[in-house]
Amino acid sequence: MARDTPRNFGFRNIKNFEIAASQESLLAMTPDGVFSTLHSCLPSHVPVISSYAVQALFICIFVINRLLFAAIHLLFLLFKKVMPMKRNLFFLSAPFILLSFLLSGCATTSVPVADVNNPSQDAASAVQKASGNENPSLTSAAPEADHAKDQAPQDQAKSGVAVKKEINDDDQALLDTALELTETAQEYWEDNDLDNAFESLDQAFALILSIPNNPSNTKLTQQKDDLRFMISKRIVEMYASRQVAVKGSYNEIPMVVNDHVMREIQSFQTLERDFFLESYKRSGRYRGDMVKALKEAGLPEDLSWLPLIESGFKSRALSRSRAFGLWQFIPSTGYKFGLKRNAWVDERLDPDKATAAAIAYFKELHQMFGDWATVLAAYNCGEGSVARVIRDQKVNYLDNFWDFYERLPRETARYYPRFLAVLAIVKEPEKYGFTLEEPDQPLPYETVMIERPVRLSAFAEQTGISVEDLSALNPELRRDATPSTLYTLKVPPGKGETVLAGIDNLPKWSPPKVEYVVHRVRRGETLSLIALRYRTSIDRIAEANNIRKGKLLRVGQKLKIPTRSSNT
Repeated sequence: MARDTPRNFGFRNIKNFEIAASQESLLAMTPDGVFSTLHSCLPSHVPVISSYAVQALFICIFVINRLLFAAIHLLFLLFKKVMPMKRNLFFLSAPFILLSFLLSGCATTSVPVADVNNPSQDAASAVQKASGNENPSLTSAAPEADHAKDQAPQDQAKSGVAVKKEINDDDQALLDTALELTETAQEYWEDNDLDNAFESLDQAFALILSIPNNPSNTKLTQQKDDLRFMISKRIVEMYASRQVAVKGSYNEIPMVVNDHVMREIQSFQTLERDFFLESYKRSGRYRGDMVKALKEAGLPEDLSWLPLIESGFKSRALSRSRAFGLWQFIPSTGYKFGLKRNAWVDERLDPDKATAAAIAYFKELHQMFGDWATVLAAYNCGEGSVARVIRDQKVNYLDNFWDFYERLPRETARYYPRFLAVLAIVKEPEKYGFTLEEPDQPLPYETVMIERPVRLSAFAEQTGISVEDLSALNPELRRDATPSTLYTLKVPPGKGETVLAGIDNLPKWSPPKVEYVVHRVRRGETLSLIALRYRTSIDRIAEANNIRKGKLLRVGQKLKIPTRSSNT
């Protein structure tokens, strides 16, 4: 049955319990009533305790109180002692009520368990509920003050985040612009406009450098590194393929006439003028086939002028390093590119086969180094020597060939400027004071298959062909004789049937048998002294031992010395 008026069981005699409404709350023993009343009565300096463990303790005490009330009411029903029982009930339960209040704290009046994440809000709502004041203006002063304190650093943090976000947006915009410039450079490159392509990449790289380092922004840092790497790689690729068209065909070798080239032009104008004119005249015998082969391979046709400085267009030219032929292959390089060499034939001297080997070598070197200046330097002194110079220098050689060429061997350092000087003269002879005669015409020929060792002089006697013409048509025959294996012999047009008709009547020829003695080099001996002692020539000793004539001998070194030969 509902009660209309609060029941009074002596609460007026207890100090600080002056709120009439609290009597009903205490009698009902609800947590809200207890906390609301005691919160208004305790001094303000009582500490606020907000802990889940304390709340659990309060619940236990509350349960005990309820059990005590139940027990006392049971005694009341049994013994009919109303007023004394209720007074005893109050005095028995009051200590438990006070203890639970002090442990739980006055900040948790609205709910038994306080919100540890926002205790200020719970305390404010508890005060408002305990006082029964529904006007928020009476209880909002303290929270507004706290809110003002908290709002200041929050506003500063928000403004800092906004500034940081604005800076990141600016940096990202710079990266996007750099990426667009890189893509523009790619379009210029595809259009073969390298100047604008390099300019775009330079601008893109400058934008990346203008972005400040920010280690905390790992995403932006990674984007910078990736774009920087891509630009650097693109620059190297463009330099490496500067002489290669996008569609795969090679462009002309770029003409550069600087001080290094002018010195070589002046040398051809003065000291080497006769050599240049004679070599140019001989070039007509071979250049037609060379240009055709280079064109089919997709290489610059200007490379056909390289034999002018290599061999003077002499098919049997021999260098100090024992490089042979128009393209001056040493034995090991020639063997690498399929040029056979034995006692009868040296294919380095065959113009067509040597040209095919040179084309294969050019392609390999261009894949290795990427630009024709370095390719030609490596062709002259070997890719290993050039690679060592490049590896030892401090700057990227692709930036400028002329920055590193002076560190090459002197002969190689002159090689590329010398080649450019030849191109400059043959393209504009009048400009440099030359009057070029008509080049020699290629020697016409037809081929016959021979499987018999015969001297060329025997063919000349039989057919009326000069030995010089047969030797010029077959420069790869080392002994001016056909080998015992199947061989394709070149003869003047119309002479093939005559050669085949009389081949069986020609005597077989066998090379002289050479006898050797082994000589151990002594202190102070040279090739000339050794050749004089054994009555032979320096060339034969050098050829038998595959050494250069000017090479220093080592004490104790063993040499094969050809002594005499006999025909059988």
